[in-house]
Amino acid sequence: MKAASTQLRELLARDEILVLPGVYDGISARIALSEGFDALYMTGAGTSASVLGQPDLGIVTLNDMVGNAGMIAGLNPRVPVIADADTGFGGAVMCARTTTLYARAGVAGFHIEDQVQQKRCGHLASKQLVPLDEYLVRIRAAANARTALESDIVLITRSDALASLGLDAAIARCKAALEAGADVAFVEGLRTREDAEKAVRELAPAPVMLNLATGGLTPNWTVKEAQEMGFKLVIFPCAGMIPAALAVRDAYREIRAQGTDVVSCKGVGPRDFFKMVGLDEVVAIDAQAGGTTLGEA
Repeated sequence: MKAASTQLRELLARDEILVLPGVYDGISARIALSEGFDALYMTGAGTSASVLGQPDLGIVTLNDMVGNAGMIAGLNPRVPVIADADTGFGGAVMCARTTTLYARAGVAGFHIEDQVQQKRCGHLASKQLVPLDEYLVRIRAAANARTALESDIVLITRSDALASLGLDAAIARCKAALEAGADVAFVEGLRTREDAEKAVRELAPAPVMLNLATGGLTPNWTVKEAQEMGFKLVIFPCAGMIPAALAVRDAYREIRAQGTDVVSCKGVGPRDFFKMVGLDEVVAIDAQAGGTTLGEA
């Protein structure tokens, strides 16, 4: 079986755009896999919220992210996972370590951004940036670590400079990072189609990733519109976590108000839920090996 990173590179070489739903835990990842997506995106915001119960304000650690990303990537190694890596979690040494741990965890690709260590969600205000030369140290360290590992993990440069320095500065930062060893460019917080098309055009021939965080700074473009603008891959980080949070809230409110969760569960019981998270697969593994402890699903 090919490495997940190699599979991701092959997907990026296709003519069509690559669509990645945001996943943040085992349940969301299992559901995304069952719906047939070619690749998944592990959202850092979702990881911070689901693992720590905290907002996306630089609270999540490297170990938190690697553990979650490795679990998700291991559910189906044939489906590549791109993972958020925040700022790389430090200077050159930490960015190299991040690269090594992500690669060993089976992650296919990851992005490192140019915010300060006390970073925040790219769709919040008051983001602060590090100087370009400091950011390039992060990218070079990640690229060098990849070479040392003899890995082809995909390195994505993400710039949050648009909000404070403007589009040209964000593009320039991504260009410099591409020259330093990144494979894919990601300008965060694009607000207009004109800006989006300019970013794609000026960063060519590198693939450019679009973040469609519903309700954030970027318009709610469709996949078709993203492809028309020239993007090579598009992520939907909110697609799992926000609908799930709203559904859970409604279920708990139903218990408080009605004393039951029957409406919220919609007729789905434990067995049906376990099937959503791999029951049949696990039972089949046991049966194929001659085991009898799990019985029939």
